[in-house]
Formats: sequence, C-alpha cells, structure tokens
Amino acid sequence: MVHAVKPVLKADCSAGQSGEAIPFETAVAKAIALAKPVRYRETVSLVGALGRVCAADICSPISLPPFDNSAMDGFAVRTADFDGEGPWTFRVAERVVAGDVRALENLDPRTALRIFTGAPVPWTFDAVVMQERCERIGDTVTMYERPRRGRHIRFAGEDVSADSELIRRGKGLSARDLTLLAAVGIVDVQVLRKIRIGLLSTGTELKEPGEPLEHGQIYNSNQIMLSSLLAACPWAEIVDFGMVPDSLGLLTDVVARAVTSCDALVTTGGVSAGEEDHMVVAVQAHGADLDVLNVAMRPGKPLKVGRIRKTVFAGLPGNPNAALIAFRQIVLPALRRLAGLAEIQPQWFSAVAGFNCKKRQGRTEFVPVRISGRTEMGEPVLEMLERGTSANLMAIALADGVALLPPEAAEITNSMPLRYEPFGT
Repeated sequence: MVHAVKPVLKADCSAGQSGEAIPFETAVAKAIALAKPVRYRETVSLVGALGRVCAADICSPISLPPFDNSAMDGFAVRTADFDGEGPWTFRVAERVVAGDVRALENLDPRTALRIFTGAPVPWTFDAVVMQERCERIGDTVTMYERPRRGRHIRFAGEDVSADSELIRRGKGLSARDLTLLAAVGIVDVQVLRKIRIGLLSTGTELKEPGEPLEHGQIYNSNQIMLSSLLAACPWAEIVDFGMVPDSLGLLTDVVARAVTSCDALVTTGGVSAGEEDHMVVAVQAHGADLDVLNVAMRPGKPLKVGRIRKTVFAGLPGNPNAALIAFRQIVLPALRRLAGLAEIQPQWFSAVAGFNCKKRQGRTEFVPVRISGRTEMGEPVLEMLERGTSANLMAIALADGVALLPPEAAEITNSMPLRYEPFGT
C-alpha cells in the first residue's frame, strides 16, 4: 500500500520563528507553501521532453487506433456469410498487409481476405479467424468454427478517442507518456521552464575530494550528494556556487549572486547556533523571511526554510545524513511544486518493523533500513541499520531506504506497522 505524507496546510505562521522546533508535517507544509510554481512555458520536441513538466492539458488529435485493424494473422470474414452448419469454405479474394491503403469495396459475398496483424479491416468485414483455425487449399480456405462478430479486430478509437484528454498539466512526462503522444502524431509539447537551483556548501573545514587533507579537515560530500539527486530531476537546472568558508562577508556576496540568478538556493552547513554559523545572517542581510527555523525531526532539526525576495531558500544542516533526510523529505517536495509538478510528495509504503528501539515522543525520526524479509501479506520487514549520528554515512550507503518512526510513538516494537520510503523512488 502506498502512502503520502499529508502536511498540515493551515499551520500557525509564527511557529518556529522563535527557534522552537515545529512538527515535521508543519515544516513540510510551510516549505511547500513558500514555493510558487513557475509560469513561463517553452515548446520542446518529444525527444527532449523526458521528465519535463507538462504546461497544459493535452488532448488527442486522432483516435487510436485510427482505423479497424487485425489483431492476428488470419482471414477476414463477414459473419453473415456463416449460414447453416459448418464447415464453411470461402474463396480468398485479396491479400491485405499492414500499411495497405486500398479501400477494398464491393467484394463478392462468401469471400475471405488473407490478412496480417495490423492490416486495415475493410468496413464490410466484421471478424478475423486466426490462421491456425483455418485450412487453406489453393484459393480457398475452410473454417470449422463460426466466429463471433468483432473477433480479433482492434476497432478504431477503442484505445483512445479523438479529443480525449491524454495528459494533464503538471505531469512529469515519462517515456510512457511520450510514447502515447508519438502514437497520436504529436511532435512537440509545451512544458514549464526548468527551475534554476543554486547549490552552496559552507565550512572552512571542507576540501574537495582528491585534494590533500590537513588535520581537522574533511571532504565535502554534500555537494555531490545534492547535485546527484537533482541530476535525476529533468525539470531542474543546477547552478553550482561551490564551497565558501565560514565567512559572513563571503557568504553574503554569494547569496547576492544566487538571488539574482536562481529560483531556489539550497545550502549545506552554517545553520546551527554556533558562533561560526553565518548562513542565516547572510540571507537575512538580503531580506530573507524564514518560516522554518527548527524541526522536531531526527536527523535534520536545524533546517532553515524561507524566501529571499523571490528566491526560495533552504539551509540544510552540514552533517550528510541530516542534509539528505531534510532535503528528501522537506526541501524536494517544495522544489517539485516550484517546478510546477502536480505530484510533489514522496511515496511511502506499508512495512513492519523487524527491530525494537526507544525514541523521544513528539519527534519524527527517520532511520536507515534494509529489507530483511516479507510478511505473509507481502509487506517488507525492515531491519534498522544502526541509529548512528547525523554524520554517519555507511548505514545510509547500505540501506534500501528509510523508515519513518512516528512522533506519537515512544517505542518501536517488532512487527509494529511503519511507513517505508525506498531510496529508489
């Protein structure tokens, strides 16, 4: 069974502004509400439309199939010719193949047509008998069963009728969607423009992978994580602002550039309450209005979400696990709404716990899990891969996905129902 996390859309707008942690679902609702979908449209060919967001409802210009056609290799017949008791023998009058454009009218009664899969069925013929049920000798064919009307014929419009709705606005166009559009003769579509998402990592301790590390330094894994996640989003264009040390002046300058060129700015690091955490001050220097300051979730509590004028801002924690969870669960739905997608929430599946643990009531927790088996109903049984800390990476790398531990629970017990999100979704 699939679940969607349902945010509380009418949360108190002042919640969290004092630094008090707000409920997870309230944070989701606030982040989504901040994202106003882009409006600018552009026309692209089907070849370049995969994953783009459909900008207008699309209706079919033709019926599909556009004509009655044979579903089998065999013989087209008129059921009215099957009088009396069988067997019945007919003269084979014509041979009809796929792509045949002849009208084939005024054919003699009690004649059959040799016909192949996909070939048009002349309008006076109303059934096809598959070749395995026939015996052909020279120019005649004998049949031993009376076919029913419409047998093995795909009728015009039985799949899609002309002017029917194919795709709604806000749909991310899949390969299946594009196949359908091509089948009805559409060559290009109107899509919403890609949203520009700026990525910025902060931290004096950060080094790029491949560079030598000195004592006290770590490699920047957040930038590759976020850019990789967004690379799977064809509706997004990434603007990489790289790494910036913990300097208020430098961060303020980068924020100024991002605000003028991006629809959203996603940063990692510098959003906690330490003396070297300058990200909040840097965005507030440009007029940021932050609706989310702390979230009652683990990991990811010190998440900051708001707007810098017209730019959506999401300040993720610097610890990789916290950044990953906060991005997937709160920021990504907001970005999907910003891009104009109708479906924005992650999908959650029913599962059961294969572990026991205690947790703090009032806090939503996300833990890395691996599927260890299935229940009799087919639901996955989840094995927790250590609770770990916000910075531990191995458990996340080995996990099949994350389990949501609900805020009302003080303890998770074996076989308890849970919600599970695979990393592949």
